[in-house]
Amino acid sequence: MKLSELQSKDVVNVNNGKCIGNIIDVNIDLEGRAIILLVEKYKFILSVFNNKVVQIKWNQIERIGEDVILVNI
Repeated sequence: MKLSELQSKDVVNVNNGKCIGNIIDVNIDLEGRAIILLVEKYKFILSVFNNKVVQIKWNQIERIGEDVILVNI
């Protein structure tokens, strides 16, 4: 799967059903395996000045679907 394909999907927390944001980057190890997804949280009116990036470990991914990536965080 390409990074561009992952970036088009919403990242959703399975514990509360909330959208976290979209993938902006992926950290890989020396062997070329993805280990961390960097997700930019959705920006709301109250958090315009608070751009946060969430790190999601690869083992926290529950399922990658056509439209969403479900994570357990």
